[in-house]
Amino acid sequence: MLPVSRQVVVGVALLDGTGRVLAACRAEPPALAGFWELPGGKVDPGERDEDALVRECREELDVDISLEGRLGSDLPIGAAGVLRVWSGRVTRGTPTALEHAELRWVSADDLDALPWLPADLPLLPDLHALLANS
Repeated sequence: MLPVSRQVVVGVALLDGTGRVLAACRAEPPALAGFWELPGGKVDPGERDEDALVRECREELDVDISLEGRLGSDLPIGAAGVLRVWSGRVTRGTPTALEHAELRWVSADDLDALPWLPADLPLLPDLHALLANS
């Protein structure tokens, strides 16, 4: 039996240095529009997770980032995907919603009020802890 290949999706909890994290509202597909997520995207074949995050932030937000540590553990996305998340900071530019409906800097007090994608929901305790220590 051949091993099942899993699509790796990476995300980043971008911190602003004042106790807030960047959240992004999906514009598409229609079934996910209006749900919030951490910025990121799919890892291309042969690409390192960290390189994919840097690329995705340039493509989706028009910023350069530096990554810090992993946040949480691998999380399942459907039957064949896995989500891996890091924390990080913007090193160049101001985040711009090039592919999202909206971007918002969110404090710990406002995290739970957003309708997060199901894959991102398990990260909320980790995000609260990250913001408490930022």
